[in-house]
Amino acid sequence: MRLSHPWHRPLLAIAFLSTALLAGCGDKEDAATTTPSAEDVAFTAVQQAWREQRKADLTKPDGWTSLVGLHWIDPGSHYIGSDADNGIRLAKGPAHLGLVTLKGDALRFAVESKVAVTLDGQPTKGSVTLRTDADPAGPSVVGFDEGRGIATVIKRGQRYALRVKHADAPTRVGFAGLDYWPADRSWQIPARFVAHPAGKTLDVVSIIGTTDAVANPGVVEFERDDKTFRLEALDEGDGKLFLILADRTSGHGSYGAGRYLYANMPDPQGRVLLDFNQAYNPPCAFTSFATCPLPPLENRLDLQITAGEKAYAKKL
Repeated sequence: MRLSHPWHRPLLAIAFLSTALLAGCGDKEDAATTTPSAEDVAFTAVQQAWREQRKADLTKPDGWTSLVGLHWIDPGSHYIGSDADNGIRLAKGPAHLGLVTLKGDALRFAVESKVAVTLDGQPTKGSVTLRTDADPAGPSVVGFDEGRGIATVIKRGQRYALRVKHADAPTRVGFAGLDYWPADRSWQIPARFVAHPAGKTLDVVSIIGTTDAVANPGVVEFERDDKTFRLEALDEGDGKLFLILADRTSGHGSYGAGRYLYANMPDPQGRVLLDFNQAYNPPCAFTSFATCPLPPLENRLDLQITAGEKAYAKKL
């Protein structure tokens, strides 16, 4: 039917106009129900920016996906390199990088004369002292392969290990991407901070079996599904509350060993905002060379947190 032609009867024209007006009203109603509010637009933008930054940090040349080794250092001297004749054999790097010596709590590194090595970004030769990650200045960074590879010493309990990263790590080159539950404003939950006595610590077990006493300034309480839940908060000295948690999705949609979440310190009234949309996987979800802390018993929630990062699906 070509109702727009002028020779059609007026009744048909009126019918067409009425239909068009009704359709127009329907379009306006649909637009009103589907157009997101300014708050929704802002919320989506913040979550998307956070996810993009999360991926960028994870996959940068020295990010967690670049780990290629975690080598425990026994007392004595050990040659380091990718050749089979080394005591500490690297997955990637020069055949012979140097010699590391552990004596008591002192670590020395003698550079192999034929390789280009940097220490904290500067060319180095001979023998140097290595700081660990327990040092207030942070660990010494040994660079090789023109900066694509780095090695640092970490201290876990009373033991030391050489942590090695390389930009060409299979876990970085073959990174499979991140998957999330849909961002949901209902998972931005106001919470209440209840302080513990000053100086309180909480024993936190890691995936490698070590236990560390971590500053535990208080507990965060929140409501969900008409129930009250509590999370013990940790303070790593970076001005944030650090929450290590497990929930009913752990191993059933999210990473089985739990997830991490940061929150701002409480305001003067003790108010904290928990954004579970930004709960994320620990490094050990992506590599077997991480030393991730695990959720304490107090932080294993009888709650399905269907928000944030899902379990990582590694490429075959």
